[in-house]
Amino acid sequence: MSGSQATTGQATTDGDLAQVLASAVDRRRNFAIISHPDAGKTTLTEKLLLYGGAIQQAGAVKARGEQRKVTSDWMELEKQRGISITSTVLQFDYGTTTINLLDTPGHQDFSEDTYRTLAAADNAVMLEDAAKGLEPQTRKLFEVCRMRKIPIFTFINKMDRPGREPLMLLDEIESELGLTPWAVNWPIGSGEQFRGVIDRRTKEVVLFSRAERGKQANEQRLSLDDPALRELVEEELLDLAVEEMEFLEAAGAELDIEMVHAGELTPVFFGSAMTNFGVRPFLDAFLEMAQRPIARSSSDGLVDPLREGFSGFVFKLQANMDPRHRDRVAFVRVCSGRFEKDMTVKHARTGKAIRLSRPQKLFGQDRAVVEDAYPGDVIGLNNPGMFSIGDTLYVGSKVEYEGIPCFSPEIFSWLRNPNPSAFKNFRKGVNELREEGAVQILYDTDESKRDPILAAVGQLQLEVVQHRLENEYGVETRLEPLGFQVARWINGGWAELEKVGRIFNCKTVRDAWNRPVLLFKNEWNLNQLREDHPDLELSSVAPVVSGVEPISL
Repeated sequence: MSGSQATTGQATTDGDLAQVLASAVDRRRNFAIISHPDAGKTTLTEKLLLYGGAIQQAGAVKARGEQRKVTSDWMELEKQRGISITSTVLQFDYGTTTINLLDTPGHQDFSEDTYRTLAAADNAVMLEDAAKGLEPQTRKLFEVCRMRKIPIFTFINKMDRPGREPLMLLDEIESELGLTPWAVNWPIGSGEQFRGVIDRRTKEVVLFSRAERGKQANEQRLSLDDPALRELVEEELLDLAVEEMEFLEAAGAELDIEMVHAGELTPVFFGSAMTNFGVRPFLDAFLEMAQRPIARSSSDGLVDPLREGFSGFVFKLQANMDPRHRDRVAFVRVCSGRFEKDMTVKHARTGKAIRLSRPQKLFGQDRAVVEDAYPGDVIGLNNPGMFSIGDTLYVGSKVEYEGIPCFSPEIFSWLRNPNPSAFKNFRKGVNELREEGAVQILYDTDESKRDPILAAVGQLQLEVVQHRLENEYGVETRLEPLGFQVARWINGGWAELEKVGRIFNCKTVRDAWNRPVLLFKNEWNLNQLREDHPDLELSSVAPVVSGVEPISL
């Protein structure tokens, strides 16, 4: 963590912690990339690492074995299938900026892990396929960003392939998301005729030639009025790009950074991550406009990152990142103050004092002991079972950050253990995977039915749980699907449910905090219940539970 280490020495020599802290916060940018499957998210992540000097060669995600394995995908199942399944953290320096990139799963089955990761992000990059535009998963994740008021930067990818008209893509963002787009650069051509981009702010043209696979692209920059430009780019392509830019100028929208930070305006960039078109211009402009680490909501109001005492919250748990050591890691987002190795912190939920002796810097699967960290950074802590998602750690006066809610699953299956002699490992595996949020666990209201119900956003999420139970805990399991597709929590809990009396066409189960959850076969059944019982308040997002231990199997 070179940026952090540099500040440590300064703090030792001049003792001005406040100045060091302010400098560290000013230098940091933290963001997550959100996208639909196959939009190119992992490829863009690798190229950003390449430009940041964190890796020497980028490996695009391919299902076949001939490609280099990508840095951000570490789980064996990810390498087998060529997709990102879990969120990882990648920290690297670019110029004088320290970047914390929260790499999230692009597969549609893993949105809940992405939701939680967005809780730790200060900015989001929304990646779109130029041929497909907005897709269902992108819309879902956008709603989470809007709920959290996270600034969104849009990168329209795969411009070197046949795609939709750029103006249509901008119109779709505005009409469907209610988000004002402002094109920072504008493409010259598309598909086989993609020649580069024009920076609208500087009127500079950035031309590209295809780089050797996995290497940085060669960039050529010219002024838009440079006569040499028309010798390098077909006249009709250049004239069309200029005409479209003039249309955008006439539309009257302006690039307003305050609106960007409020989540109301999205700067838009065009390029191709696979061939490196537009990646560096995007990174430079993004770091200029992105939000620095911000104040966060807590039980005590907003906590400023320059607050003297360290504080942070757990947004992710992961077991067995290193199968040889069967470890469990808690990912902590630093929110205020300076974190230091060996410091003793308070655990807000339990009130216990904990010494953090082996904090880790995370880079995909690779880890190293970290000496210090600042707001915007993410550290990994050894988790012997004491941490839960949403937990706050702090030094000084007590602070407790807002928890992370559960989102409505869509697929439900009994998880059967056909081998009673393996019950101990089965129970351990289910409990640990629930703790890290790999899947939601529900229970039948009939306590004689002890097998858990797995609840997930998509089928692959359930397959991952089975895979990990077998490979990490030595337990083979069987799934038995339940015929339900919609889940809703009852506001007011069991007391409200008892007032309603008997209800039909749904199943009542308990979640890990013993709250009633109604499962419906479809939206029609849900709407029917609402008509029959209009006073019963239902929610697709479960409220956060504080100070209560979840049910274990």
